[in-house]
Amino acid sequence: MAADTGRYRTAVSKSKDPSSLLISVIRTLSSSDDVQDRETEKGRLEEAYEKCDRDLDELIVQHYTELTTAIRTYQSITERITSSRNKIKQVKENLLSCKMLLHCKRDELRKLWIEGIEHKHVLELLDEIEKIKQVPQKLEACMASKTYLDATEMLVSAVESLEGPLLQVEGLGDLRLELHSKKLNIHLVLIDELHRHLYIKSTSRVGQRGKDKGRPGGSGPKDSSSLDVSLSTPRKLTESSQFSTPGTSSNLPDAKEDLDVDPEENSAEFMGILIKALAKLKKIPETVNAIMERLEPELKQILKRSTTQIADQAYQRGESLAQENQSRLLLELLELLFDKFNAVATAHSIVLNHLRRIMASSSGAREGIKLYEQADVSAKIQTVLQVLLMDYLDVKNTRSAAEPSAQLSYASTGGDFGAFFAKKKPVRPKQSLFKFESSSHAISMSAYLREQRRELYSKSGELQGGADDNLIEGGETKFLCKPGARNITVIFQPLLRFIQEIELNMGPGKQCQLRTFLTYYINELFLNQVRTETNKEIESVTKVSDPLKILASADTMKNLGVQRPLLQSTVIVVKSVQDLMSLMQDLSAYSNQFLEMVCDKLKEYKEICNTAYRGIVQSEEKLTISASWAKDEDISRLLQSLPNWGNMAQPRQLRQKREDEEDFTRVAFAKESEVLTGNLGDKLIPPSEILRDVSDLKALANLQESMEWLATSLKGFLSNLTLISNLSPGSDVQVSSESARSREHILQTLSDLARSFQDIADRCLLVLHLEVRVHCFHYLIPLAKQGNYAIVANAASMDYDPLVVKLNKDISGIEEAMAAALQQHKFQYIFEGLGHLISCILINGAQYFKRISESGIKKMCRNIFVLQQNLTNITMSREADLDFARQYYEMLYNTADELLNLVVDQGVRYSELEYINALSLLHRSQTGVGDLSVQNTRLQRLKEIICEQAAIKQATKDKKITTV
Repeated sequence: MAADTGRYRTAVSKSKDPSSLLISVIRTLSSSDDVQDRETEKGRLEEAYEKCDRDLDELIVQHYTELTTAIRTYQSITERITSSRNKIKQVKENLLSCKMLLHCKRDELRKLWIEGIEHKHVLELLDEIEKIKQVPQKLEACMASKTYLDATEMLVSAVESLEGPLLQVEGLGDLRLELHSKKLNIHLVLIDELHRHLYIKSTSRVGQRGKDKGRPGGSGPKDSSSLDVSLSTPRKLTESSQFSTPGTSSNLPDAKEDLDVDPEENSAEFMGILIKALAKLKKIPETVNAIMERLEPELKQILKRSTTQIADQAYQRGESLAQENQSRLLLELLELLFDKFNAVATAHSIVLNHLRRIMASSSGAREGIKLYEQADVSAKIQTVLQVLLMDYLDVKNTRSAAEPSAQLSYASTGGDFGAFFAKKKPVRPKQSLFKFESSSHAISMSAYLREQRRELYSKSGELQGGADDNLIEGGETKFLCKPGARNITVIFQPLLRFIQEIELNMGPGKQCQLRTFLTYYINELFLNQVRTETNKEIESVTKVSDPLKILASADTMKNLGVQRPLLQSTVIVVKSVQDLMSLMQDLSAYSNQFLEMVCDKLKEYKEICNTAYRGIVQSEEKLTISASWAKDEDISRLLQSLPNWGNMAQPRQLRQKREDEEDFTRVAFAKESEVLTGNLGDKLIPPSEILRDVSDLKALANLQESMEWLATSLKGFLSNLTLISNLSPGSDVQVSSESARSREHILQTLSDLARSFQDIADRCLLVLHLEVRVHCFHYLIPLAKQGNYAIVANAASMDYDPLVVKLNKDISGIEEAMAAALQQHKFQYIFEGLGHLISCILINGAQYFKRISESGIKKMCRNIFVLQQNLTNITMSREADLDFARQYYEMLYNTADELLNLVVDQGVRYSELEYINALSLLHRSQTGVGDLSVQNTRLQRLKEIICEQAAIKQATKDKKITTV
C-alpha cells in the first residue's frame, strides 16, 4: 500500500494534467485490494478536494470583479453567436428564395445588365470626348510652358483614342485631323528644342568669367546682341560647362517634369525629357538623322556667332582691328571655340546616354536603329576647325606660294629695313563726328552694335568685305584678322593642347584628323613658305653686284642701337634668324626644323661673305699681302697673341690703365714692328699687292662690324635657347632621344657658325691693321732705296718727298673711312703703333741710302715731321717714336768720330745694327773718313762702346735691385 501511495505521489508530481491525475487515482484504487488503503486514499482525496474548494473560494473572493466581467463577456458572446446563427439561417433561406425567383426572370436581367454596360461605356466615351476636346488648349499651354513630355503623352493618347475607340465619331473629324497634324509636326519642335540646348544653351555660359577681361575696371557697355546666348570672352579649357559629363547612363537622372520649376533649368534633364518625348512619338531614327545632318551647320553657326562676339567685345573695349590686335583677337576666337565645342561635345554625350537608356529599356522595339557616336561629333568639330584654320592660314595662297602673304613680308619695298625694328606708334581709332545712338535707327542695342561694327570695319578696311548683318546670318566669310600663314604662330600652342585633349579621349596610340592636318600644313606648306620667304629676303640684298657696300639706313642703325654702319644683308639675316627663333619658340614641336633652317641660312650667308671678302682682297687668284698674312695661321696667331690685340678686347678702363705704361706699349709695338720689318723690310711692294681703293677698306670695315655684330647676336640667341631649355625641360610634346641628339648637334653647328663669323670679323680687322702697315712699307722702302738725298740745298729739293705725301694722303683717307666705319677701340688698334712701325722702317732704311747730305738729312727730318703731325692728328698722341727716328737722322749731322763720342756721352739709344748702319752711311756720305781699315776700326770701337754701355747699365740695374 505504501508502495502504491509512493507511486501515486510520484505520478501526481510528474503529471500536471488533471485527467491523467484522475486516471492515475482510479488505477490505484482499482488495483488495490485493501479496503483500508482505499479509505485512506479516499480520505486523502476528500481532504485535497476540500483544500481545493477553499483555494477556489479564496481566488473567487480575490478576483470577483474579473470573474464577473469574464462571465458577462462570455454570456454576451454566446448570445451574439446564437443570434448570428439565426441570421445566417435566415439569409440562407432568403438566398434560396432569390435563386428560385431569378431563375424565373433570367432573360430580363441579362437584357438589363447589357444595357447597363452599354450606358457605362457611353458615359466613358462622353468623358473621353470632353477630355479630347480640351486637348488642343492644354497642348498649347504645355507647349508654351515647355512641359513637352506631358504634351507628347497627351497628344499621343488623344490621337490613339481618336483613331481607335472614337474613330467612328464623325463630329471629331476636324479635331482628329488637327491633332494628327500636330502629332506629325511636334517632333520637329522637339528636335529644334534639342538642338537649341545642344548648341545654344550649352554654350550660353561659356566664357562668362572672362567677360570683362581687357576692359579697365571691368566695366563697359553690356552686349545686347539679338542672340539668345550670353556672349562673353573665352574661358580656360579646364573649366567645366553647365553640363556634367556622365560616366555611365546610370548617372543620368530619370527625366521627369516638375511643374513648379523652370523645365529648362537643368539642361541635362530637359534633354532627357525631349528624348523621352521623341521616343513616345517613335521618332528616334528621325532625331538621330536630324542631329547628324544639322551637326556641321550648327557648328558653323557657332563659329559665326563667336566671330561676331569677339568683334563686338573688341569694339566695346574701345579696340580697333589694327594689325597689332589682330593676332590676339584670333587667339581669343580660337579659345572661345574650343570652350564652346567642348560644351557641345559634353551635351552630345548626355544626349547619347539618354538615347542608349531609351534603347535599352525597349530593345525589342528599337532593333535596327543605329545611333551616332561621340567620335562622330569630335570628327565634325575637327572638320569645322580645319576649315576655319584653312581660311585663317590662307592655305590656298600658302600652297601656291605665288605671292607672299602680307604677314610674311619682312621689310618695306623701299629698302628701309629699319621699319622692322622701329617702335610701333599707337594707332588712334578713327572717331566719327556724329553719333546716332538715340535716333530712330538705333531700334535696339543689337542693331546699333551691328551698325557700329559696319562703320568701324569699313573704315579700317581690316575685314574683307566689311562687317554687316551677314556676319551672323550668313554670306561671305568674315575674318577677325588678315588670313596668312603666320597666324599659326599665335594659335599653335592652344591648338596643340586641344588636339591632345581629343587624343586623350580617343585612347593611346590614336591620332586625330586635326593633328594630321596640322602636321601636314606645317611640314609641307608653312616650313616651305617660311624658307621661300627667308630666301627671298636674303637674296634681295645678297644677289647684287657689291653686297659689302650696301649699308643699312641710319634709322635702322638707330633702332638697333649700333654705333657704326652695318651691312644691309647682315641686318636682314639677323632679322630672319630672329624671326626663325621666334617661330621656333611659338612652334616648339618643330624647333629642330627651324634650327636647321637657321643653320642652312647662316651657312649660305657665310659663303656669301667669304666670297665677297675674297672679291676684295684677291686679284687674279692672288691675295694681297695683308690678306695672305691674315690667312696664315702662324702669323695671325702671332699677331693676336700680341698685347695690343688683347688690349683691344679688354674693358676700356683696364686698357687705358695699361696704355699709360709706356714700357708695356713700347714692347708690344716693338714686337709687332719686328715681325713686320723682318718680313717686308727690304722688299719693294708692287701696287697690285695692296688695297689702294679706300672704298674696299671701308667695305672690309663694314664687313668686320657686321660679322662681329652677327656673331654677338648668334651668341645671344644661343644663350636664350640654353636658358629656355633649362627653365622648361618639359614641353607639350614628348621629345625623343634621337630628336634631342639632333638638337644638340644643331646647337653645336650654330655655335660653330657664330665662331666662324667672329673669325671672319677678326680676319677683316687683321687685314685692315696690316694693310695700313703694308702701305707704309710700300711708300717708305722706295724712299730709301730709290730716293736721292745727296742733294744741294734749294727750294725745290727741300719739298716733302712725293712718296711721303702719298703715304700721308693714304693714311688720311684710311683714317676718315675707318673713323666712320669702325668702333673707337678698333680704330685705335689699326693706327696705334703705326708711328713706331714708320720709325722702324725709316731707321732701318738708313742702310739703303747711297749717300745723304745735310740738306738730305734736313729733308728727311721734314718728312718725319709731316708724318708725325699727320699721325698725331689721327691718334691724338705725341707719337714719340717718330721723334726717335728724327733724332736718329739728326745724329748724321756729326762726323764718324763725333758719332762715337755721342754714343759715349748720351748712352746707347739705338740697336747695334742701327748704329752700324748710321756709321756706314756717314762713311759713304762724307769725304775724308779714312780708308777701309780706319772704317773697320771705328766699327770695332762702336761695338766696344755699346758693350761697355750695356755692362754699365746692367751693373746699375743690379745695384738698384740689391738696394731694394
